[in-house]
Amino acid sequence: ENKNITVKILDKAQVKTLGMGAFLSIDQGSSQPLKFIHLIYKPIGRSKDKVAVVGKGLTFDSGGLNIKLGDNMEQMKIDMGGPATVIGLFGVIAQLKPKVEVHGIVAACENMPSGAAIKPGDIVKNMQGKTIEIGNTDAEGRVTMADSLAYAQKLGVSKVVDLATLTGAVMIALGTDYTGLFSNNEKLAKDLLKSSDVSGEKIWLMPMPLEYKKLNQSKIADIKNIPSTRYGGSITAAMFLQEFIEEGVAWAHLDIAGPAYAEKPLTTYIPAGGVGFGVRTLLEWLKNM
Repeated sequence: ENKNITVKILDKAQVKTLGMGAFLSIDQGSSQPLKFIHLIYKPIGRSKDKVAVVGKGLTFDSGGLNIKLGDNMEQMKIDMGGPATVIGLFGVIAQLKPKVEVHGIVAACENMPSGAAIKPGDIVKNMQGKTIEIGNTDAEGRVTMADSLAYAQKLGVSKVVDLATLTGAVMIALGTDYTGLFSNNEKLAKDLLKSSDVSGEKIWLMPMPLEYKKLNQSKIADIKNIPSTRYGGSITAAMFLQEFIEEGVAWAHLDIAGPAYAEKPLTTYIPAGGVGFGVRTLLEWLKNM
């Protein structure tokens, strides 16, 4: 509906041609066709910057062969909270007309158990050629994001912000009202925190200690999708994603597992259900770039 926004939707064959083995591996247990969504907003006139917003796009997460308990699976459509925010952002971005080119990236698929599903112990390769050991099929979102983050960077963006309902661990750390923010760039982190203060969305900066990097090590691949410890799960998940960020790219990860879905109304304008957490903060960030 807006001439400043275009969209590309890639099917399985096109994704395979691009070498997205990590994304394809998580999809292979499902009978529903995957889609790779690329939204593009270009401002009128000269663009001040070029950025990407990436959403973890699991439309339903059963856990795969490491299947979730029934009570933990009932609301797993929530796992598409990140791309819901990305698409929500593009629903309103043209009205505010930020002077920056924005790319919205979503690798959308299901994580299902079947005879074709990926198995613990498998090795997969993302489009950068990096290998991932699958230690647990329920740590699937970060595997798909290894390809969506790689794709975003091939567009020549200077900054990448991703949103993902990535870990239950972030809720243990921060409760259900706060999102954990992880970043490799101090200015980007500060800008997002300032924008969240204005928008009213609660974000808390989390550490990324270098000594934790070894917790994701694999003996047979470049990295493993689950750490060697049960502690600090939101940190080790963020550090997994950082492995796919190239030098010189400013990156921020928002683990929105807590506030992405409201069990009860939060305010007069945030009803129960999916809340689109991050739309307001990202709009504030973009319009001030």
